[in-house]
Amino acid sequence: MRRRSTGFVAFLLLCFACLFVSSSLCQTVEPQVPVPGSNNSANAALAPPSSRKLRVGPGDLIEVSVYGVSDYKHDVRVADSGEVSLPLVGVVGVGGKTIEEAQEQIASAMKAGNYFRDPHVMVLIKDYASQGISIMGEVIRPGVYPAMSTRRLYDVVSLAGGFTVKAGKLVTITHRDRPNEPDKVMITNDPARSMDSNVEVYPGDTIVVSKGGVVYVVGDVVRPGGYVMEHSEHMTVLEAVALAQGPNRTAALGKARLIRRAGGKPQEIKVPLKAILAAKADDMELVPDDILVIPGSAAKALAKRSTESILQIATGLAIF
Repeated sequence: MRRRSTGFVAFLLLCFACLFVSSSLCQTVEPQVPVPGSNNSANAALAPPSSRKLRVGPGDLIEVSVYGVSDYKHDVRVADSGEVSLPLVGVVGVGGKTIEEAQEQIASAMKAGNYFRDPHVMVLIKDYASQGISIMGEVIRPGVYPAMSTRRLYDVVSLAGGFTVKAGKLVTITHRDRPNEPDKVMITNDPARSMDSNVEVYPGDTIVVSKGGVVYVVGDVVRPGGYVMEHSEHMTVLEAVALAQGPNRTAALGKARLIRRAGGKPQEIKVPLKAILAAKADDMELVPDDILVIPGSAAKALAKRSTESILQIATGLAIF
């Protein structure tokens, strides 16, 4: 009898052990949900990117309707003052507001007039007359280009055909929501810093590309004229002379001078052009509106003219 009871107790203990093991194996681990405000990478991936929302502006055509009320559906155009006139409600200011803010504004006006108890207002912008980005100045095709969302500066410049050869390095961006605080962006040719200039622009912004500085080279050079400083970065005397295709053989290199306006008055600066060309003097930096004058030598011109006359006579004799 004792053996039978002892075996029965052992059997019960074995059953309880099996049940415990099976429950432990079948236990599931709940997935961890990212906690708002934590610094884990999952929350960073779920966070929406920051961007400016489109806003209702003057000239936009909007459709205003109330959910569940089929008779209330009207197309209205926003006035220059940013207001719209709606049936029953009257005049409501929606200019400068986002879609959600405009819906709340109209719904509040409806409830205030006791026209609807709890209206669900829907606003749809059918014509974004104010959502273009204007670009002016030194671009190939100035104008207004549509933009339904945030763009980059270089994207808009590309739409406008790119910079002209006279473009400067200063770009002014005026935002519609803060017109008195324009952003100044400096364009650079340095690839390492060029992307820093590719800032975000928004619908309603105005971009103005400045004109670059001009340096003038006159006198006894192959091609005198005015030359644009590339993106107003810099230009030296040697670069200006190279753009003018170099001095003529009759140029008086020792008499070159620079005319520069300082305080509204022109001043002359001696330029050791002969020494600069011979790498015996440091190159000189130029500023916009500088005039580099390289006069001609009368003695050299006379000697050249005599040589040319002799060559012409010799050529004529050879022909005959």
